[in-house]
Amino acid sequence: MTQVRVRFAPSPTGFLHIGGVRTALFNWLFARQQQGVFILRIEDTDQSRSTDESIQAIIEGMKWVGLDWDEGPYRQTERMELYRSHAMALLEKGQAYWCVCKAEELEARRKEAEAKGLSPRYDGRCRNLGMTNSPGDAALRFKAPQEGQIVVDDLIKGKIAFDNSAADDLIILRSNGYPTYNFSVVVDDALMQITHVIRGDDHLTNTPRQIPIFQALGFPVPQFGHLPMILGSDKSRLSKRHGATSIMAYKDMGYLPGAMVNYLVRLGWSHGDQELFTRQELIDKFSWKNVQSSPAVFNPEKLLWINAEYIKTSPPSQVAQALVPLLEAAGLQAQVKAVSMEWLAQLVVLVKERAKTLVEMVDWVRPYFGESVVFEEEAAKKFLTPAIAPVLDKLLARFESLPVFSKQTWEESFKKFVEEEGLKMGQLAQPVRVALTGRTASPGLFEVMEVLGLDRTLLRLRQGIERATA
Repeated sequence: MTQVRVRFAPSPTGFLHIGGVRTALFNWLFARQQQGVFILRIEDTDQSRSTDESIQAIIEGMKWVGLDWDEGPYRQTERMELYRSHAMALLEKGQAYWCVCKAEELEARRKEAEAKGLSPRYDGRCRNLGMTNSPGDAALRFKAPQEGQIVVDDLIKGKIAFDNSAADDLIILRSNGYPTYNFSVVVDDALMQITHVIRGDDHLTNTPRQIPIFQALGFPVPQFGHLPMILGSDKSRLSKRHGATSIMAYKDMGYLPGAMVNYLVRLGWSHGDQELFTRQELIDKFSWKNVQSSPAVFNPEKLLWINAEYIKTSPPSQVAQALVPLLEAAGLQAQVKAVSMEWLAQLVVLVKERAKTLVEMVDWVRPYFGESVVFEEEAAKKFLTPAIAPVLDKLLARFESLPVFSKQTWEESFKKFVEEEGLKMGQLAQPVRVALTGRTASPGLFEVMEVLGLDRTLLRLRQGIERATA
């Protein structure tokens, strides 16, 4: 059996779109499941729009979501001679011809055809002129078959037939010697021995144009699969008005790469009612028969839920690692350098049930960095009052006298103290919480003390007392 070889072939004309990531993901999963080869190819022949920054954005995005490639990244601009030599081979076989029609003539004929209700395709007037040499600025056109049908047995959409009577004689080499998209793609897929071309269904109309080129060049035709579009909530094509569409924007918004992969694979694929998958489960369970043929609707709430689940269930050290760049971006570089990754993982455990994104987590963990506490004015005014200061003073003395610093010891001591003072738990817990974190909301009080440690717990209690008596 032939080894599976698939490719992801983005054009570097902007950021890496989440629709592109989903296409790459389905190719990657299939390659990994079949012990095949996953190739990254950069289709950068559009000189006016392709940029090196976009290539870097594609590579960065692919690495972030963990879609590693086995070959590449290949760049089409480094393969120009291959396209030209194969175009010339078609010319020699009589399956391509030089076209001397000027752009303005073609445009006038196109408008004329449309006005008459005819197909705006090329009318073939240079097809039989028999020019063997390029007369200056001529383009090279492929002789498309004029009769019969192209039948595509699509992996996702099933059998689709296209009439050759509607086929156009595509330009395969422009007058400047540059290959066109449909031609360079075929040459690349053929020479890279791609067995399955899996791409968005916006490319479906390109398939009947490309198959005859494979055949004319004498190459095997790969299997095709066309993934349905991702739509916004209003059922129009997903765009910026529906929210972020760049994969790296989701990194900046505090999403975990595993959550993004899990969500994107479920946009158009299912395995029973299962919602959450490990990477290995996705590889093991993936199949084309469970890929839906209708468009999927992007649901930000569902993505947020999946991300929250990943934050809860991922190894805390992994979440801590992903949190570091966001903490640094929030101005906590020095504080992050001063702590260990083990402590940061402990902090993640403390707040992971409360944060749906890493950006939210930054806000939750901010009070635990540094020696001093920053009080929220309303919280301090309400709970750090002159009346509570003597009680906090006595609690501080109680804590300072304890022989052991442990969550259990301090919790027992705190509860006993509350009882002795004739207070309700909340009457003292809230002022202590504000003294330790500067806020009225936090995880469990004694978990907070454990993460702060003995010295900072005592220091912040003293600061709370100072604020209460100020």
